[in-house]
Amino acid sequence: MLSPRNSTIVNLQLIRFLAVGAANTLIGLALIYIAKFLGFGDVAANAIGYGLCIGLSFLLNKRWTFGHRGSVGSAFMRFALVTAIAYLANLAVVMFAIHIVALNHYLAQALGIPVYTALSYLGSRMYAFAAVPSANDAAGHLPK
Repeated sequence: MLSPRNSTIVNLQLIRFLAVGAANTLIGLALIYIAKFLGFGDVAANAIGYGLCIGLSFLLNKRWTFGHRGSVGSAFMRFALVTAIAYLANLAVVMFAIHIVALNHYLAQALGIPVYTALSYLGSRMYAFAAVPSANDAAGHLPK
């Protein structure tokens, strides 16, 4: 169970993550729709939208959302893995909605967003930007 302090930190992180995500979602969805309008297929349009927003999301979430102080390179590699998993889950939902449910392509693109968001938040919090243990923690000297 989370302590009141840790609960507050998690809630603040979630609010910040959602704010970063809302900005990225609007930008990404606009890019997807523009790409579709320009004649790109669903997979390419989806990749363009998400692909162009990854850098902004990484920087904002690393610094502002999670206050991660670890290595940028290592964090980016973990973030890229989390993002790839979330993206593939998003794409599966989009393709299922289009090809199995026969949903409107634009609505199908939007339906993948909650799946991406949930997986991305959990993966970012628990893996990509997890707290870096201090030298004392690594030596087994945990504060009481």
